[in-house]
Amino acid sequence: MLKKHNFNLIKSVKNLLISKSLVVFVATGLFAVNSQGEYLSSDKNKSLLLKPYKKMTDEEYDIFMLGKSFFRIPWVESPSATTARDGLGPLFDANTCVSCHPGNGRGTLYSKKGNASRSLVARASIDSNGSELHKKLLINKGFVPEPVYGSQISINGIHGVLFEGRVDIKFKEVEVVFPDGEIDTLLKPLYTLKDLNYGELHKDSNISYRIANSLNGMGLISLISDEDILKNEDVEDKNNDGISGKANWVKSKINGQKELGRFTWKASVSSLKEQVANAANNDMGLTTTLNPHENCTSFQKECLEAPKSKDNIDIPDFRLDAITYYLKSLKTYSAKETKQYKLGLKIFEKVGCVKCHISSFNTINGQEIKPFSDFLLHDMGEELSDGRVEFEASKSEFRTAPLWGLALHEKINKTKPRLLHDGRARDFQEAILWHGGEARDAKVNYMNLAKNERKILIEFLKGL
Repeated sequence: MLKKHNFNLIKSVKNLLISKSLVVFVATGLFAVNSQGEYLSSDKNKSLLLKPYKKMTDEEYDIFMLGKSFFRIPWVESPSATTARDGLGPLFDANTCVSCHPGNGRGTLYSKKGNASRSLVARASIDSNGSELHKKLLINKGFVPEPVYGSQISINGIHGVLFEGRVDIKFKEVEVVFPDGEIDTLLKPLYTLKDLNYGELHKDSNISYRIANSLNGMGLISLISDEDILKNEDVEDKNNDGISGKANWVKSKINGQKELGRFTWKASVSSLKEQVANAANNDMGLTTTLNPHENCTSFQKECLEAPKSKDNIDIPDFRLDAITYYLKSLKTYSAKETKQYKLGLKIFEKVGCVKCHISSFNTINGQEIKPFSDFLLHDMGEELSDGRVEFEASKSEFRTAPLWGLALHEKINKTKPRLLHDGRARDFQEAILWHGGEARDAKVNYMNLAKNERKILIEFLKGL
């Protein structure tokens, strides 16, 4: 009976999506009826990011549940008895989306066994040699993939296909002394790859190690207008505050046009739908109409010859749209503005953090949100450089990381969040002390605060 019910639900939702066009439905119907506060909650509940926003109609809830099922239920390798979820791999990191986004929050650095977590991915690329092929790749993909291993090192392979490699984590301690004599110890990462099954990496390869971002507020970030984000751009630093802020203009796989990037660590993706498709392909080896090819390179014979799923596309458009709809419709955590919050915010502003971690935006439907990001690129200095170019983002430039939702991490994962793109920072103070480049002045200002002010600021950040 359960299988019959699920089949009928999928069939009815598919018909609904086709008849109403989900793209239009998502872009207008859902958010047009959303009013102030329906999305936002200050409830520090580990299940908050799993919940839909209020006032969802029966039709919307059916789509939400369909998207949720494809986000959470494991995919399997082909050939299999199921036709809806086969197609895993041939190369992959995880078999579900939620493996890297536990509770729809931020990923962890370590697994329960103490190894590198599946949430930590190794993105691979090489420097451009200036050839026409590389120029074309830079325009269309934003980077040049590593020739043998492709865009990402996969830690798993289906039966008969060797995994590509494993991540090894080591750190070197670096001592930092504050002007008032306080001493803190940073961990300088020495991430490497081991057990490479397809030979040595290209001599000019760059490997960027990245922790999966929190999915908090993805729908609301989609609803900030380009104009509002670009208002904060100051590429030439004309106001002489030391902060530039640069938009990352990226090529959309949906319409082939240049659009403002706002998702991923380097703002290299413009829409949530494309980000879902990219993660499905890079992390699980699933094809979509946006990424129709398996993630094998021409050097990986077993991968290329692995059994294919029954359908040409693993995630057809109506299911990809449903997953996107699910993520857009989730509740968003936003901190309660207590007396302590307001005190911390004043110090946050005094130090200068707010120049990049902008505290407030209004969405296109007039809702005030507080993601604490400007969604622009900033030079973070040589120490944080990952050596990877993505469209207009240089090797040392990163999107300002949104801070909202980090307060839920410990609730969800039962461990403190490892901060920055590669998880090197064990707490907020370490994250601040790694800031360089444009953010150097803010770091120095923080180090010069009185100790009690530093404590207030750190508590403020913990609550976001």
